[in-house]
Parts: sequence; structure tokens; C-alpha cells
Amino acid sequence: MNLHEVFTRFPDQQSCIDHLEAIRFKNGPYCPQCGCADPDKVRRSNLKSRVGRWNCHDCKSSFNVLSKTPLSGTHIPLPRWFAVLALMVNAKKSLSSHQIARDLGLTQPTALFMQERLRAVMASDQAGLLGGIVEADETYVGAKRRKKNKRDDFPHGGQGKSDKTPVVGAVSRGGKVVAKVANDTKAKTILNFIRSNVSPAARFVVTDESSAYHGVRGLWPHSVINHSRQYVNGPVHTNTIEGFWSLLKRAWYGSHHKYTVGRMPLFVAEAAWKYNHREDACPWDSFLNGLFA
Repeated sequence: MNLHEVFTRFPDQQSCIDHLEAIRFKNGPYCPQCGCADPDKVRRSNLKSRVGRWNCHDCKSSFNVLSKTPLSGTHIPLPRWFAVLALMVNAKKSLSSHQIARDLGLTQPTALFMQERLRAVMASDQAGLLGGIVEADETYVGAKRRKKNKRDDFPHGGQGKSDKTPVVGAVSRGGKVVAKVANDTKAKTILNFIRSNVSPAARFVVTDESSAYHGVRGLWPHSVINHSRQYVNGPVHTNTIEGFWSLLKRAWYGSHHKYTVGRMPLFVAEAAWKYNHREDACPWDSFLNGLFA
């Protein structure tokens, strides 16, 4: 779904509401508060805020199609949400809030707010336990600060490196990826991550030679690739997860240039969502279906 298609198919608020209701209420309308399957739609109202509202006579609540979703309560017109979503899912290297603000005539804080809400939906799209051949690895996302002009500019020594944030990940070869920001890359942290995201029935797990992965041996068949000697040894390699790290870092280098630690989990979730839906015929539709999952 590109911007032209979005603007053509969804020119106003009502067309967006009709589309979302067709997805969420495909098996009939229901109240997201109590589950009542017999709510009444508000047919006429002079109040703009009542457009698309439903009334539940069981719990006496009023709701719309976005209630109980991360987009609930928004006052931003839905055509703008649809347009931001189209820009995001079509941008392989992600898109900065400044760029979206320029493209759609929004303020940068509004564009960032919308992106974070959409990324929160992506973060809730869980890949499930990974099976088959699984590659596990860790990386660090961050940058070097510009070198100062004088040695005195570094009162504590060093060359101006900023702290990088660790990210751990695992990918099922030919399948989905799971990645998350970690506090550290110690053996316990990595093993807990792998145990939480890899199926016990996985064929085998491939890692590099780091000692942090030694605990994998007692849980799965474990293959190790020593990168100081070679990068591929038949089916033993970590090229798939390295490819995902490349996509994550290209978004950082090419669009965002900086991730605050507090927001980084959402950026990682966006990259993982795009990877996991890379073969979808229309990722835009996949997102809206997942919004109501």
C-alpha cells in the first residue's frame, strides 16, 4: 500500500472507520469492554467526536473501533495514521520523525508520537518460539562521539567513545527473528533470552565462539563458527542474524542517527516486525490485522 493508494481509498475519516470496522468486526460487532455482541451504533450525531461510536447496553460504555488498542483515544485524523503507517512499512531503513513531519505537514513531536504508537503495535506482534536451525548472536548499537580538539576536553581520559547498547537476537533460518535490548551480554542474560525464544525441538543452535553461549550445549545441539578462522562452514554460520543486524544498523546510520535507550526497544521492534513480514503481499494490511489480534 503506497501513499497514492492510501489517499485514493481512504480520503476521509469515515472511509477509514469503515475499513477498520470491517477488519475488527468481521464476525459481528462486539463491545471491547465486556464482550457483549449486541452493541448499537450511533447513527446520527451533531458532535464530530461521536462519529464511529458504539453504545453497549450491558456495561453502559461507549466505544469506537480503536478502543482497547494502542491507538485508542487519538484525536489525529485516521487518514494521517494510515499515511504514516504506509510510509513506515515501506521504508526498509526506517524513517525519521522529521522526514514524516515534512512529508505530511505534521509537527515533529506529533510525527514521533504517531510512530511510537505504531511501533508499540509492532512490538506486540510476537514471533513465537523459533524452530529448525536457529542462529543466535548479540550486537551493540551506538556511535562514537566526535573527537574533541584538545586532550583537556577528556577529563577522564579516553577517545570520546559513547556507551553502546547491547541487543540480543535469534533467528530461525528462513523464518522469523526475535530481538530485544539487553542490560548486558553476560552468559546468564543470553541463555535466558535463548531459552525464552527457541523451541526445545529446534534442530540445532548456531552461535559464534563467545563463551557466553557455552550454556546452550546442554539444551540443544550446538554448532559454533569461529569467526577468527572462517565465516561459513557448510550449514554452520550466523550470516542470517548478521543480515538482520545490518538492517537494524542501517536504520540507525541512515535515518535516525541516535537512539535514546528508553526508545530503543521500539526501534528494534520495528526492525524485527519488518523482517518477520518481509514476504507478506501487503505488510500494511498485516499491520492492521495485527492491531486487533
